[in-house]
Amino acid sequence: MKLLVLTKKFPYPLKDGESLAIHGLTKSLSELGCEVSLLAMNTTKHFFAGAALPAEMGHYREVRTVAVDNQISPIDAFSNLVRGTSYHISRFHQASYHEALERWLREERFDIVQLETLYLAPYIRTIRLNSDAQVVMRSHNVEHEIWERCCQNISFAPKRWYLRHITRQLREYEQSQLNQYDLLLPITQRDKKNFERLGSRGRTYVLPIGLETLCGPPRYDSFSEPPHLHFIGSLDWLPNLEGLQWFLNNVWPLIHRRCPEVKFHIAGRNMPHSIQQLEMTNVVIHGEVESSCAFVASHSISIVPLLSGGGMRAKILEAMSLGRVVVTTTVGLEGIKARNRRDLFIADTPEQFAEVIEECCRRGRKLEAIGRNAHAAFNRHYDRRVLARELMETYHEILESAVVAP
Repeated sequence: MKLLVLTKKFPYPLKDGESLAIHGLTKSLSELGCEVSLLAMNTTKHFFAGAALPAEMGHYREVRTVAVDNQISPIDAFSNLVRGTSYHISRFHQASYHEALERWLREERFDIVQLETLYLAPYIRTIRLNSDAQVVMRSHNVEHEIWERCCQNISFAPKRWYLRHITRQLREYEQSQLNQYDLLLPITQRDKKNFERLGSRGRTYVLPIGLETLCGPPRYDSFSEPPHLHFIGSLDWLPNLEGLQWFLNNVWPLIHRRCPEVKFHIAGRNMPHSIQQLEMTNVVIHGEVESSCAFVASHSISIVPLLSGGGMRAKILEAMSLGRVVVTTTVGLEGIKARNRRDLFIADTPEQFAEVIEECCRRGRKLEAIGRNAHAAFNRHYDRRVLARELMETYHEILESAVVAP
């Protein structure tokens, strides 16, 4: 089976959920005998300047990149506002990428073209005109839902109005594309039901995130020390930044009063200046760390304070795979099979977060049991190889159906 994967960013380094999800699936499919090639946008925001491919990308048969300037432009944003088109989508709708895709499809026959996220949907027409490959949309989220939730948490009225407007445009576009795919891969059952409510009538297969545990087996030595908290995530993704700021402003003061010995360590890519320069008692700012594995393993409790977002949070799965104690919101846990107070903790209000952290401090070394349960839950539900084998069966089925179709 020959598979061409289209991505809106170069999926490396493996430090954000999207890159981890793409890596886990493509490597697993390659190990199962699938020839996987990659056409990636190399954007100004996530530019990869290396002359050679990283060793972690050795499973791809071939990788091609297209330089794309997707910086936010006020002029382009206003133009899309007037035309009524989605600015979220248009930033990734590039003639150069169409040309590169068409050229590759004319050079080589692929069985499946897999689009990683809705932002690649504008290229379906180019695929249809130049290939008989089956078009698969791997939806990491219900995209417009993320922005709807973000709008609810914005107090500045003009900004809230603008975001609501472009979010409506994104919703309309997402809905218009739902029946353009040969196969839709939502990441959770909840997302599948949302797509069906929006009008999806085509073939659908729920594919959770399967991660490669690049960090090796979990270490539990940190549980012998006083518990410390950590946050790690890409801070150019609005839900991450929004959640972290909410936690620092509303939750951390409560925790510090109840557990004055506890420290909160913050790491992340593209950290804004306001966070870099933050001075709060017992809050340690690390910026972008060299090894996310070492950072996460050093601190027992992983804080994921998401107020908006959708799909599944790969960073929660990564923390579970390392045997960390995750404290997250109901929104953060959406789509993840884990039980509150057995595999992790759920907290939705500042008071609930403070109570959970205080309980963690009281448990001492016994807190390790939650971390071990988290690791076991990850292995049961999110082994990348098992998920990829099941997807391969589905791919063979749609290819066979395409052959017999009139």
